[in-house]
Amino acid sequence: MDIFLTRLFAGMTAGSIYAMIALTLVIVFRSSATINFAQGEFALFTTYISWWLSERGWNIWVTLIPAVIIGFVLCAAAERFLVRPVRRRDEAAVLIVGLALFTGLNGLSGTIWGSDDKVYPRLVPVSIDSFLDIAGARLFYDSLFVMGALVVIVGGLSLLMSRTNLGLQMRAVATNQESAGLCGIKVGRVFMISWGLAGAIGAVAAAILVPILPPGQLGLPGMFHMLIFGTVAAILGGLDSIKGAVVGGLSLGVGLAMINGYGSALGGSISLTVALVVVVAVLGLRPSGLFGSKRLERV
Repeated sequence: MDIFLTRLFAGMTAGSIYAMIALTLVIVFRSSATINFAQGEFALFTTYISWWLSERGWNIWVTLIPAVIIGFVLCAAAERFLVRPVRRRDEAAVLIVGLALFTGLNGLSGTIWGSDDKVYPRLVPVSIDSFLDIAGARLFYDSLFVMGALVVIVGGLSLLMSRTNLGLQMRAVATNQESAGLCGIKVGRVFMISWGLAGAIGAVAAAILVPILPPGQLGLPGMFHMLIFGTVAAILGGLDSIKGAVVGGLSLGVGLAMINGYGSALGGSISLTVALVVVVAVLGLRPSGLFGSKRLERV
């Protein structure tokens, strides 16, 4: 029982991280029907900024403030000045811009801060006794922090969508961009804010996950696999569903933890293989995902 719970807790921790990454993709897709393949590199860039400030004596929590602001501004500016102009001409060009941003941001991070790994401080300090004992299994405090952060982010997004005028506009644009524009909603402004919001959430998610996931250091390849798993979680839950991003992320995290734990006979970690199989299965059997809209229109 304790082994099962240990793997369950590990899966929920990883799943919460996947869900946070998936949320950034869902927010962008809901508004603009675009997948931002550079989302992970935006998050990586802001995490380097946070690390750089911490090396100069800033409290690690305080460094998140400029990191989140810069993440918002960078993603909003990318939508406004790079993605939006090419979207009007060719949808395929949006993919090319995303890939260019992916490689460009990664190269820029390496040019500014170097290619060697950095030790990124933990937001929640841990020690040998920083855990709760549940039926013989250890639930570490940093795992609780990750899960709690996901709850706070989802709660904040839910309040934004249901209680604010901006949230109403975002929902209207997600439902029908043309009708929203005819009702006086500035669709371009909603696009830009949605991308910025995704950048801000990505900055927080990266700061949480970097010191927790192996190897526990900040490096240039660090966000690539997380983007893959986050994308799988978003596709599984539905690219236009916030609830789906959470369910997809947690399901993927727990499922992979169980497969890697109980499938040792298969040899090594097969997480990436399983994730890609999930994508193929979902796209073949239920392209809209578990909670996604059955029909999405591009206008």
